[in-house]
Amino acid sequence: MNWTLIISIVVISIIVISVVLYFFQERFIFHPEKLPKDFIFQYENQEVEEYNVQLSDKVMINGLHFKTKNPKGVVFYLKGNSRSIKGWGKFAVDFTLHNWDVIMMDYRGFGKSTGKRNQQAMKDDALAIYDKIKQNVDEKYIIVYGRSLGTGLATKVASMNNPRMLILACPYYSMSNNAKRYLPFIPLRLVMRYSMPTYKWMKYVKCPIKIIHGTNDKVIPMKSGVRLSEINPKLTRLYPIIDGGHKNLHNFEGYHRALKEILLSKEIIAVDREQTSIDFIRSKRKKTN
Repeated sequence: MNWTLIISIVVISIIVISVVLYFFQERFIFHPEKLPKDFIFQYENQEVEEYNVQLSDKVMINGLHFKTKNPKGVVFYLKGNSRSIKGWGKFAVDFTLHNWDVIMMDYRGFGKSTGKRNQQAMKDDALAIYDKIKQNVDEKYIIVYGRSLGTGLATKVASMNNPRMLILACPYYSMSNNAKRYLPFIPLRLVMRYSMPTYKWMKYVKCPIKIIHGTNDKVIPMKSGVRLSEINPKLTRLYPIIDGGHKNLHNFEGYHRALKEILLSKEIIAVDREQTSIDFIRSKRKKTN
């Protein structure tokens, strides 16, 4: 057996895969749906208003504002990596049902949004839209919600602001960490241009954090949600959805029960150390002869 040849083939393969991943990773990560400029958004039993935010000569962010009659506040919804807000808009009902307005945005290259996409640009765009929301709504009435790809961006926004709450549905520890499951031998720290280190940004979040994750998620395993919940434990609560997957998380009643509980809650109730058993220490049973 020619080990030199085998090692050479393995090394060359790693280099080739790394180069391909570096230059073409957007094709693997993003699956955008582009919409014509004159496309009209329509949703049954929903009052919705389209908006455009011109961030520069070449960058325009398109989004939707779903409205309720007597809103408790606004949910800033950061969606997943596929299609456009045309399809994601149907999820607004899960929040308007509880009298929360919803503001969604399409990332650059998605829907009607324009501009060259990269990680820094995506963060800047999300922060810019949040700033627009803050101009009209006090932060204590703003909830930042992220699902899948949007969870990293949502965490970044929350880490640099003071929203009422951060809700993450099927979040990743980092994009690099998730990709490592499929490419264990690739130097992803050097290759990934979209590392999205949610775990780093989580450290700086000061508001209550709610994590909803399906136990049967094959795309982003629940252990990612568990690991994130351990970073800022005093502010975080994890809601496991039994048998819930990734794309079908919203098809489980457990998800909607968790979301309802979260949206109806007012604040994190501190544990009373004097009135509960939190400080009880069980004594070791003595051995008898």
